[in-house]
Amino acid sequence: MDTVKSIVDKATGGESATAAPGGETASKGEFAKPGDFPIESQVDRAVGIQEDMTKKPAPATLQEGDDDFTQYKAAKKLLGKKTIVTGGDSGIGRAAAVMFAMEGADVALVYLPEEQKDAEKSKQLIVQAGGQCLLFPQDIRDEQGCKRVIDSVVQAWGKIDVLVNNASVMYSIPDITDITTEQFDRTIKTNIYGTFFMTRAAVPHIPKGGSIIVTASQVAYAGPPMLVDYSMTKGAQVAMVRCLSNQLLSKGIRVNAVCPGPVWTPLQPAAMSEDQMKEWHNSPAPIGRIGQPSELGPAYVFLASQDASFISGQSIHVNGGAIVAG
Repeated sequence: MDTVKSIVDKATGGESATAAPGGETASKGEFAKPGDFPIESQVDRAVGIQEDMTKKPAPATLQEGDDDFTQYKAAKKLLGKKTIVTGGDSGIGRAAAVMFAMEGADVALVYLPEEQKDAEKSKQLIVQAGGQCLLFPQDIRDEQGCKRVIDSVVQAWGKIDVLVNNASVMYSIPDITDITTEQFDRTIKTNIYGTFFMTRAAVPHIPKGGSIIVTASQVAYAGPPMLVDYSMTKGAQVAMVRCLSNQLLSKGIRVNAVCPGPVWTPLQPAAMSEDQMKEWHNSPAPIGRIGQPSELGPAYVFLASQDASFISGQSIHVNGGAIVAG
């Protein structure tokens, strides 16, 4: 029978693990340096597909100081929790979903219909980790569709302990005059409307002690010139987190954001040309490399768990050392 590690290896295209000191498992990291990442683009597609990437992002292996990987170690921090992750089919969403399952949670994934292949792989990893998994191919721009997802999860599981608003779209456009109204509309409606629709529908079903987590971004603070519309939406999400935290704390619901820096996910190939990808790879985080989704996942576990019981309204920056205000 496949172990979680063996399935993770298959999902990432990684090599088989070797024994490490202390009983850990580790394999030489493929992604330690900017030059180790492939220059590939899926910009001609509507969405990025992780299963079609040459080197697939790692969902549950963590980078060590010597550029080796070690398997994420779960401690049943989310035992019995019922969770939803939008955009959980790939990238950071997949990492959070898989780690939630490793921690004892059941996970419902919300994703675009064209991402079904990625969603099936995420479900495989979640089930192998011991969690139940529900799949919902649903565009979160659809208000009624979001409500149907929430109603279906509540019907199946009775409650929603954790909602992760992770799904986003991003386009790298260097000149504002080249941002089409169609693109602007899709970015705003996916990243802001979708987050709002899912949250509004879920809140009545989140019990005291529950958690809402939003994937914002470092760009809300950094102001990258090529990501005007995307950065606008991420700033709005940070504001939403602060306001909603003040509103929901009386109900015992915590609301926080995770703000990633440069991370290897399908979002980048889908947004950038090959020339833009090359420039992105050659401008890594201060730590000297691009991050892996698996290095973001523990932040979601932390914020979802009672370890973060005194944290709300905050933005956790997981960005490889970039210093940002806020």
